[in-house]
Amino acid sequence: MEEQYEETHTPVIGYILWIFGFLGAHRFYYGRPLTGTLYFCTLGLFFIGWIIDLFLIPGMSEDANIKFQPGPIDYNIAWILLTFLGLFGIHRFYQGKWISGILYLLTGGLFTVGIIYDFWTLNEQISLINRGIE
Repeated sequence: MEEQYEETHTPVIGYILWIFGFLGAHRFYYGRPLTGTLYFCTLGLFFIGWIIDLFLIPGMSEDANIKFQPGPIDYNIAWILLTFLGLFGIHRFYQGKWISGILYLLTGGLFTVGIIYDFWTLNEQISLINRGIE
């Protein structure tokens, strides 16, 4: 009998981020910051790992759905906002983090260091909010 879980990470968003996967975006999305960083530094392991990931995304999606806490903050929206509007802190506003959102807005994502931090920790940040622990 299969275990039921609420979907937190979808393959559709995974494939959208996979387009930028040679920079590791989909790896970060699925909660794999070490390989995301490795992909960022090696252009998706010289594009070979990036192509292989095309077939691995459904499994990574299932693993992330089991690992991360569903709730009122949608992971997919937060990741799209971080990936495409991170410099403006829109993903921080979405999470209800108004002060850091304003800081990101005024400093270009705290001079991009904050964006790197968020790529590493966004899933955990959202899980804590969804559990009611901030």
